[in-house]
Amino acid sequence: MFARLIRIILTALCGLAVLAGGIEAQERATILATATVISSLTIVGTNNLQFGSVTPGVNKSVDKATTGFAGEWTVNGTASAELSIQFDLPDTMFTSDSLGRMRITFSNSDVSYGTLLSQQTAPMGTLDPHGPAVQRLGANGQMIVWIGGTVLPRISQTGGDYTAEVQLTVAYTGS
Repeated sequence: MFARLIRIILTALCGLAVLAGGIEAQERATILATATVISSLTIVGTNNLQFGSVTPGVNKSVDKATTGFAGEWTVNGTASAELSIQFDLPDTMFTSDSLGRMRITFSNSDVSYGTLLSQQTAPMGTLDPHGPAVQRLGANGQMIVWIGGTVLPRISQTGGDYTAEVQLTVAYTGS
C-alpha cells in the first residue's frame, strides 16, 4: 500500500515537471485596445419659424428659403460624421391661455439643409420632416437646417399670438 502511494506521488510529480517545463517555453505578446471618442453634438435653435401677421380665413406659408422667417437650427459635431435626423412637428398652435387654436402643417419638402448660412436660398438638399432622415455633417463639422410651414387660420380665428414647439433631434449613427 505504501509502495503504491509512493508510485502515485512520483507519477504526479513527473506530470507536474512536464507541465512546468512546457510553461517555461511559452512566449507572450500583447496588443492595445484603442478607441477614439468623437466630439459631442451640439444643436442650437437659431431662428424661430415666424409667420408674422395672419388674416383669419387666409392660409399663410413661410418658405424654408426665406431668410429671417424660416425656422433654423445649427448643428455642430465631428466633420463628415453621419447623423440621424428626426422632427417632432406640431399640428396645432395655441394662444398663451390655450383657448385659441390654429392648425399648422408641414409638407414633405418643407425642410432643407446646408453646411453654410449662405446656402439657405440654394441648399444642399431637402428633407421630409415627417420621417427620419440620415445625412452627414459638412467637412466643417456643421449642418444648418431650415424649415418652413403653413398656418391655416379659420374665418372665425380668435385674435392673439399663437405658438407651438417644433423640435429637431439629431444623433450620430456610428457610421
